[in-house]
Amino acid sequence: MPSARTSPRSPARTAVWLVLIGIGSVQFGAAMAKLLFEEVPPTTVVWLRLLTSALVMLVATRSHVRGRSAQDWGVVLAYGTTLAVMNWSIYESFARIPLGVAVTFEFLGPLTVALRGSRRLLDLLWVALAGTGVALLGAQPEDLDPVGVLFALVAGAAWASYIYLSTATGSRWPGVSGLAPASLVGAVGLAPFAIAAGGSALLDPRILAVGLAVGLLSSVIPYSLELVALRTMPQQAFGILMSLEPAAAALAGLVLLGELLRPAQWAAVACVVVASVGVTRTARPVGAGQVATA
Repeated sequence: MPSARTSPRSPARTAVWLVLIGIGSVQFGAAMAKLLFEEVPPTTVVWLRLLTSALVMLVATRSHVRGRSAQDWGVVLAYGTTLAVMNWSIYESFARIPLGVAVTFEFLGPLTVALRGSRRLLDLLWVALAGTGVALLGAQPEDLDPVGVLFALVAGAAWASYIYLSTATGSRWPGVSGLAPASLVGAVGLAPFAIAAGGSALLDPRILAVGLAVGLLSSVIPYSLELVALRTMPQQAFGILMSLEPAAAALAGLVLLGELLRPAQWAAVACVVVASVGVTRTARPVGAGQVATA
């Protein structure tokens, strides 16, 4: 009898853990990527990530690629381009400012999408809270590379576009099958720049292995876990958990990279996380895929 009472809760608990593991995987992968920046530029690391994601997912979803219309491929082309810009921008930001700060700025993108079209007075509170977070981050500008901040904001804008394009892609491609060709589009587009920038370092098996690990940790594993979790988890709950991304990035930067944030920066991260949780709980849904990881 006890098992009968607890069994309905088990899938929900499992889904929560899957999302949390996915968040940790993304940020651990980001930290590993940043460690590679001393040997290869961010563009090359992003390319290795996208290439790994594309190859693994194409193998897993190859049956869904055949018989697609020109419109299907047009959506994927836009989706893949946005995916490449989003990942390239945030990696360029990581190279210049701490992970937690970069992801906090980047998270303004999905936060803006969640607020779009809202008419609730309460949402003004979340806007004010997010604005407070940004103000706290900008209170000591000498600590932040402005180019790194700009790249993070570009990544946030790309993330906002990614949300809408992921919804459009999801309506045409089942599951994550659209993500495979989209990743390939991004990898092909970045290839000339990544290979030229990486040079002979791309012949180093160790660097290729770490790049493969980054691709698995930052894309393949979290996307797969999220897909499984969303089968039993309401999207609102999923969005609330994904709001922990800035805090997870700050912790990953602290533990794995020794990036010490000042108290005001931790307060800024907390403001954006709380604002995102509040928006997710009160704003209307934007569509599937709205919180896909960067």
